Amino acid sequence: MEQTSKSFDITEKLLKNKTDAFLMAGDSHDSDMYYSTHFFASDSFTYLQTKNTKEILLVSEMERGRAEIESRISDIRTTQDYDYRSKIKARGDPAIAYSDCLAELLQQEGVKRISVPRFFPLFTAQSLKEEGFSVLPIKSPFNEMRTRKDKSEIEKIEYVQNACEHAMRSAVEIISNAIVQDGVLYHRGYALTSELIREAIDHKLLDFGCEAEDTIVACGKRSSNPHWTGEGVLKAKEPIVIDIFPRSKKNRYYADMTRTVLKGEPSDELADMYDAVLTAQNVGLEHIKAGVECREVHNAVCDVFELRGYETIRDDSKVGFIHSTGHGVGLDIHELPGVGDNDNVLEKGNVITVEPGLYYPDIGGIRIEDMVLVTDDGHVNLTKFGKNFVL
Repeated sequence: MEQTSKSFDITEKLLKNKTDAFLMAGDSHDSDMYYSTHFFASDSFTYLQTKNTKEILLVSEMERGRAEIESRISDIRTTQDYDYRSKIKARGDPAIAYSDCLAELLQQEGVKRISVPRFFPLFTAQSLKEEGFSVLPIKSPFNEMRTRKDKSEIEKIEYVQNACEHAMRSAVEIISNAIVQDGVLYHRGYALTSELIREAIDHKLLDFGCEAEDTIVACGKRSSNPHWTGEGVLKAKEPIVIDIFPRSKKNRYYADMTRTVLKGEPSDELADMYDAVLTAQNVGLEHIKAGVECREVHNAVCDVFELRGYETIRDDSKVGFIHSTGHGVGLDIHELPGVGDNDNVLEKGNVITVEPGLYYPDIGGIRIEDMVLVTDDGHVNLTKFGKNFVL
């Protein structure tokens, strides 16, 4: 069993909502399930915490041994403890039989009023209601709890960030060493493409036990679409946005970093855009510390852009700076707190990105993204990779 000093007590939320327990059902691809149990399984399992802080993990019989070793939960029960197989035969439907097991477990623990996360399965909720339980969907208490990372979580994120930087270095070195022929970048005699750069990134991440989906390697004018992953040949004198957000295959934590590079001589427009984005990021970083509202960071970034003549999201512009300044990073690539025009207050232990960008369809896109740890008196930048635009 993994040892942790972190408190997972959510009884205050239960009392506030006048419920007896919090119930989650899913698998460990659900970040809250993994966070609250420290157990990884592809098959569905259930977590229950009662108003007496009692925690129970309900798994299939074949997962009992592993759950007892790996999970932080000491009270491990299996569906067969509630005669699941007989219930399947009697009910003729595994989903109904599973709901019956849950009902028996809840009755055993004296639970009648249940809080569940908003994404709780509708069928299970309805089945429990038919058994006489009340079911109240609420904001997950673990989702908010996850925003404050402890030392162990920070170390896991730092490991993935290190892998991310090695992958970025591989990508940038290939582009930097490329030969330009007729405006196209060539590597080892072949035209260099977004796909080839992604392969190099994936290979390096695997060396560190990490993986990434939808890595962005976007070149040219279409890089003005912030989430275009990119395709085809890479060209000289055009911006190449590289956004890597890998996850550790073992501990499930993410990192996130973006760099924009260009091979050759940039246009005056692109050079000015890059300088504006870098300046805006530095100003945003200067505002980060515990106790600061996220809108203060976001507005500082918008101020830089607007003073330099660029449109921003503050004016509902469709070009220029068109997204929020950043987001939390952890077991999800996008989690709380969102660093935008909101009154979220930064707290010690938040891990957030600062990623201003400028996007113009007739020019292209520029984005620079660092990931930082919020501290009482400022922040620690977890991103060490350089910010050279021209290669």
